[in-house]
Amino acid sequence: MLIPRQKVPALTLPTLDHGKFDLFNDGSERGTVICFYRGLHCPICANYLTELEKRTPELAERGVKTIAISSDGEDRTRAMQAKIGAEALRFGYDLSLSKAREWGLYISTSRGKTSIGIEEPALFSEPGLFMVQPDGTLYYGSVQTMPFVRPHFSELVAALDFAIEKNYPARGEYTGEV
Repeated sequence: MLIPRQKVPALTLPTLDHGKFDLFNDGSERGTVICFYRGLHCPICANYLTELEKRTPELAERGVKTIAISSDGEDRTRAMQAKIGAEALRFGYDLSLSKAREWGLYISTSRGKTSIGIEEPALFSEPGLFMVQPDGTLYYGSVQTMPFVRPHFSELVAALDFAIEKNYPARGEYTGEV
């Protein structure tokens, strides 16, 4: 389990149009929002990433970079980028399932073709949303077992405004006896 205020696992992978992504050298002022998505086969992911694409400029105004990442290869990732008309949102690809597990993501097996007629990979990770501070520590994390009911990016932007104004610390950091 990832712990707020602790270093997250290293994350380095290729992107479609921005060279190699290296989380620990991303160069953001306030942090990086990482949206792990299921892949091209998921229609809910396409809708979710469309919303992140819309919110990426707002997050950038606050010093936060964004990236969407899946275990899909370059071709399927490029198809997702085109499907949602992404221009601002970065896309990383070839996430290994062992790296997905390091991040606490759940892994699912294929159930064949989805409702939009695209074959699921044999194995893929379920969604997760994280904000990592420039020092590589976890600020926010949400991991899901299903594609449904994800955090809203409009709420994330509002929460970020509050956190900036109040200098609000990451929460959930206690690991002692209970």
